[in-house]
Amino acid sequence: MVHAFIMVKTGVGESERLVNAIGDLGNVTEAHIVAGEYDIIVETDADEVYEVLNASSNEIQGLRGVTDTRTYIAMDD
Repeated sequence: MVHAFIMVKTGVGESERLVNAIGDLGNVTEAHIVAGEYDIIVETDADEVYEVLNASSNEIQGLRGVTDTRTYIAMDD
């Protein structure tokens, strides 16, 4: 099992709409609006690293209003 966190930057006023859309994606276990450099933090679980990278680069970055993402793979269980 691959556990990862995806940090998401959004356009102005887009966070509330996007947190719900992101939360509905397949491998997403949690999505929260946060304060700081990024606007949303996403927690994911997947069988393979490819699935996490696909969620970040295709599914999340493909949403209108997402301006940047950073993906962090957890190194512990």
